[in-house]
Amino acid sequence: MVAVAMVLVVPPAQGVGAADSAVVSVAEHWADPGPSEVVVEVGLAHTFYRPAGLAEQGGKHPVIVWGNGTGATPVAYDGLLRHWASYGFIVAAANTPFANSGQAMLDGARWLVRENDRPGSLYYQKVDTGAIGSAGHSQGGAGAINAGTDPVITTTIALQPGPLADSSALHGPTLFLAGQDDKIVKPGTIVLPFYEAAIQVPAVYAELAGAGHFEPAGNGGRFRGVLTAWFAYRLMGDEQAKVEFTGPSCGLCTDPEWSDVRRNDKTDNVLPGLPVS
Repeated sequence: MVAVAMVLVVPPAQGVGAADSAVVSVAEHWADPGPSEVVVEVGLAHTFYRPAGLAEQGGKHPVIVWGNGTGATPVAYDGLLRHWASYGFIVAAANTPFANSGQAMLDGARWLVRENDRPGSLYYQKVDTGAIGSAGHSQGGAGAINAGTDPVITTTIALQPGPLADSSALHGPTLFLAGQDDKIVKPGTIVLPFYEAAIQVPAVYAELAGAGHFEPAGNGGRFRGVLTAWFAYRLMGDEQAKVEFTGPSCGLCTDPEWSDVRRNDKTDNVLPGLPVS
């Protein structure tokens, strides 16, 4: 059971900065606020970020489960988590500052799955239980990989992930994100090997030019656009988001903000007769 201690409603632009000139990533609109107002529910084990009007037009909401970096709590990434909720995602952010195992993230996913089936629940029949993504930063990035080995998770983003995880056990499409100037989680020694080991799933590796380890803090920084586009593609089936990652001239591939982009041979990344990047 999740005990809810506080509920906040904020306009969609709060915490994400519609005019944030520092944000340039893939198609710029992915870094802009989504259309929904956002509700935040703070519980004992998880903080939930969700659209204020759940499934007002029918349908169901996909889910993102989030893991924090070492010593951090969801408030350290509040702007990013609100941003996702403004796009229609239900975000279950584990409150733990030690998310490496991924278990707390999976607990949030399974709670929402149960609530989707419970008559009288706020989430009754409003959760897309077949579209649940895991994401996290640093230690939480390793947690996202570990959570992504469970069948309840359909896609994963490992954002500057710590080393204690096994990407060869992932079972869904995965985006590995590194910071070019990250001195804590070095791209070439930690993040790239995770990508290279994930040969069993569609995998993308991208390195953000000039980014240090704390780039994602707060509102996601210059990572925010690509993070949002990936989940819109993989959890919502958005065709505009899809072209950011697929085809020989994908948006991510041609964006100068990204110093290194790689896609394995399981991704939809080439046209017939063209080489794999």
